[in-house]
Amino acid sequence: MLFKIASASLIGIEAYIVDVEVDISFGFPGFVIVGLPDASVRESRERVRAALKNCGYKFPSRKIIINLAPADRKKEGSAFDLPISLGFLAHLDLFPEERLREFLFLGELALDGKLKPGKGILSSTVLAKKKGFQGIVVPKENLKEAALVQDMDIYALENLVQVIQLLNCPESVAPSICTLQELLPQPDCDLDFQEIKGQQHVKRALEVAAAGFHNVLLIGPPGAGKTMLARRLPTILPPMTFEEIIEATQIYSVSGLLKDKGAISERPFRAPHHTISYAGLIGGGTIPKPGEVSLANNGVLFLDELPEFRKHVLEDLRQPLEDRKVTISRASMAVTFPTSIMLVAAMNPCEDAYYGLSSADFECTDAQRGRYYSKVSGPLLDRIDIQVDVPRVEFKDIISKFEGESSIEIRKRVINARERQLQRFKGRKIYSNAQMGTKEVKKYCQVDDEGKELLEMAVDKLGFSARAYTRVLKVARTIADLNGEENISPVHISEAIQYRMMDKYF
Repeated sequence: MLFKIASASLIGIEAYIVDVEVDISFGFPGFVIVGLPDASVRESRERVRAALKNCGYKFPSRKIIINLAPADRKKEGSAFDLPISLGFLAHLDLFPEERLREFLFLGELALDGKLKPGKGILSSTVLAKKKGFQGIVVPKENLKEAALVQDMDIYALENLVQVIQLLNCPESVAPSICTLQELLPQPDCDLDFQEIKGQQHVKRALEVAAAGFHNVLLIGPPGAGKTMLARRLPTILPPMTFEEIIEATQIYSVSGLLKDKGAISERPFRAPHHTISYAGLIGGGTIPKPGEVSLANNGVLFLDELPEFRKHVLEDLRQPLEDRKVTISRASMAVTFPTSIMLVAAMNPCEDAYYGLSSADFECTDAQRGRYYSKVSGPLLDRIDIQVDVPRVEFKDIISKFEGESSIEIRKRVINARERQLQRFKGRKIYSNAQMGTKEVKKYCQVDDEGKELLEMAVDKLGFSARAYTRVLKVARTIADLNGEENISPVHISEAIQYRMMDKYF
């Protein structure tokens, strides 16, 4: 007899339907799984056999063929255990076969029949709703993740016996419920900009960056507070929208990093070590998985000690920064991951920065800086809108009892500036000034004659490239938005030009 059960697998962060076809017939006893299964899928036969036996059900001694369709896509993971076992249980007439068509099933089986949590449940739930299934059956631990999909019946069950009860008598098992408060807990962050002593101009630069979602480079000696500043940047970014929460949760779920969280409700902050590989940063694998640049989507990617990263790895960042997505191609597939990130990088002023801490007379020469900065390419730096110097903190600032603005106060101004941008770009797929294209820059970044003179001087005297010129206009537009002004004035352009300190070295 042939039984068909609907399940799902992943390509990137998107799910697609997998029909688990279980054929049980007379012949020499055997158990074969076809349809490009990986090792974890092939091993499901032993898990299913033990689970059925330990739950008191008879495993058929027949010729068994399991087909995972479509057969031309590689399948991985252990979530096919549940649909495979349901094929055997349908053969035993434990429930009406037609009930199998009403649900999408996902879940790994423990040897005692319990359902264990898996990856990518949110993406599969989105797919189940799109395909019109009556409900989806998932392990209990995945309830919060699946419940993010509204108007969909989620049956988060503990074991195989409960699944059989659902199929036998659907009205006896109510859909699982999870409140919005449980799904989206209030952020609990103990970091605040108020804790940073001095560095007022750097705080201002980060406020501008947050308001327009601009990339930032912090240049300063060890101990100046570059990492401290970067880690507090998410506290002044606007709260995530529900769509951003869904997208971030999908990425973390596919990567197996969701753990016991119901959703990623705070903007991500990722800080990979400088020894990271291309696949770790950009993404990769036989079946491509998201890298750090995608895990930081709609949040902050912090690269400390920027020149210490492998140069070819940094160069691979150029396309994700420009396109806000990355496509990883393999022989059998091409996967696209979102990479709408705010890049924050930090570096020392030169290789001898540590020596400068012990010598008051020491200062890096232009030759030393140029040699050190050459480790980072000019085209990559062109894509960093704001480049700001972070000096050593003076003793008077360290012992000062003055407390600066809190993250809450700064965030209010950032949110107001973002709302102006959302209103300006209404109806377009642009959500911040940093995402403006050529047409938008031409339309919304008009400057007067005095502003044009400043920009001409920057191009002629400071060597700004055409891309740097455009970036200055975008930053000036953000500064005007922070000030609540519709027109870009020379003052805004002057401040934006000051944030391009690296162009003179390239």
